[in-house]
Amino acid sequence: MIKSFQKSIRFFFILLKNTNLPRVIKGSLVFLLFFIVSCQSDDDTVSSGDSIDDGFWEVVEKGWVFEFTNGTDVFYNFNSAGCAIQDANFVPENFFGFTLDQVNENEIIGTSELSDSEIIFTRVQNPNSNCLPGMISETEDPTINFDHFWNIFNDYYAFFEARNIDWSQYESLRDQVTEENFYDVIEELAYVFEDGHVSIFDEENDVEINSGDPKLLERLNANLGGELLIESETDYSNLVDRKVNTIIGEYLGGNFEIDDNQRMVWGLINNDVGYIIIGSMEGYGTSFDNELTALNTVLDQMMSDLEESGVSKLVIDMRFNDGGFDTVALDIVSRFVDQERVSYFKKARLGDGFTENIPFSVGPKGNFQFTDDIVLLTSPYTISAAELFTLCMKDLPYVTIVGENTNGAFSTILTHILPNGAEVGLSNEIYSDAQGEVFEVVGIGPQNQENQVPFLSTLDFQEEKDSGIERALELLNM
Repeated sequence: MIKSFQKSIRFFFILLKNTNLPRVIKGSLVFLLFFIVSCQSDDDTVSSGDSIDDGFWEVVEKGWVFEFTNGTDVFYNFNSAGCAIQDANFVPENFFGFTLDQVNENEIIGTSELSDSEIIFTRVQNPNSNCLPGMISETEDPTINFDHFWNIFNDYYAFFEARNIDWSQYESLRDQVTEENFYDVIEELAYVFEDGHVSIFDEENDVEINSGDPKLLERLNANLGGELLIESETDYSNLVDRKVNTIIGEYLGGNFEIDDNQRMVWGLINNDVGYIIIGSMEGYGTSFDNELTALNTVLDQMMSDLEESGVSKLVIDMRFNDGGFDTVALDIVSRFVDQERVSYFKKARLGDGFTENIPFSVGPKGNFQFTDDIVLLTSPYTISAAELFTLCMKDLPYVTIVGENTNGAFSTILTHILPNGAEVGLSNEIYSDAQGEVFEVVGIGPQNQENQVPFLSTLDFQEEKDSGIERALELLNM
C-alpha cells in the first residue's frame, strides 16, 4: 500500500551548514480533518454554548447528524448507503475551535475564529432515516464498506465534472471486493481523482493514501533528473534543505528574523527588496483560541520591521506552504491589501446543487500594510489555505505571480468514517475568485510564460541559485 507522500513530507528550513543560524520548522498539512476547516490539530478545546437541547441535529450538506442527550452525545455521518459513527463520545467543547450556541428551538450556530464560515445545525424530529439504530453500520464487510465509500463521494464530492470523472462506472466494483483486496480497490479509485484533499486513513490496517500524491510527485520531479529525482520523504526534505540553505545564504546573507514557533521568516535581499517565507497557515499559537492572536503578534513585528527597513519592493514566498487555517491566510492577506474588497466566494455541494455562494471580503489590518510592488512565488506544493492566500492576492494591481501553478486543491476537507473505522477525506466545497472563476484542479500561477519558473530544478541545484527569486528581482528592478 502506498504511503501518503503529501502527509509524510515534513518541510524543514534547515539551518545553514557550518553556521549558528537557527532552524525553522514548518508545520505540515494535517492529513485528515475532523471538521470543515482545513489542516488543523485537535489538541485543545474551547467552550460551547451554555446549553443545547437534547435531540437530533443535522448539517445536511456535510452529511452529519448529532445526537445530544443528557448523557453521552454521538456524532454520526450518513450517506445514501447508510450511517456510521464518527465519534461515539462526542464532546461539543472539543469541536475544533467551534463554539456551539442554540439560537432558537430549531437552530444551533457553530462559530470559530479559525473558520471563515458559520456552521448551521438544524433540529430534526427524527434522525435521518439512514441513522436509525438498525441502520448504523459497524462492520468489516468489504462490500458494505465499498458501498459507503462509493456513496460518500457520490453524495458529497464537488468536482466530478471539473476532474472529468464518471463516478457511476465504478459502482459495480463492489462485486469484486474482498477482505484481501478492499484497500487495493479503493486506492485505485482514490487515485482517479488526483485530488490532494482526497484521502483514506486506517491506522489499524496501516493504510495511508492521498489521491494527489502521484500527480504531486510528477510535478515536483518535472525539472529534476538523476540523483535529484524525488522518490521519498527523505529525498524531498534533502532538496528543500539545500534550497532553503541557498535562499538564506545567497539571498539574505545569513541575516533574517523568525517567529518563536518557526513558521515565518523575513529579511532583506537588498536595501530595496524585502523577502518573506510564509511556511505554514497554522501553528502560530498553542491552542485554537490563541492562534490568531499569536499570528498577529508575529505579523505586527514583521510589518514593523518592513516599514522600518524602508524597502519599496517585496518577495513573498509561498512555495513551501501546504496549508492550514483559512482565517490565518486571510489575516496575513490583510497586511498586504490597500482597501477592503470582495476576495472570494464559497459554496458547498448539496444534493444535486450547491448551498448559497457566499462572498468573503478582506480589508486592511494592523498599523502598516505593504502595498508597493510584490512578487508572489508559488509552486505545486502550495495547497489549501496557501492557495486561498494566493486567490486573494492575485488580483491586487501591485502583485505579480512567479513560479508554477499551485496544487489546485482549495476545498476544505470533509471527513467521513467508513463502517470499518477508516477515515475518508474529500473535497466538498468550491472556492472561486471575485469574478467567479474556479481554480480547483488547475491551480493559480503566472499569467505569462516569462514568469513560469520551476520550483525545483537540476540547474538551480547545480548553480546554487533560486530561479524564482532571480526572476522576481528582474521584475522588481525593472
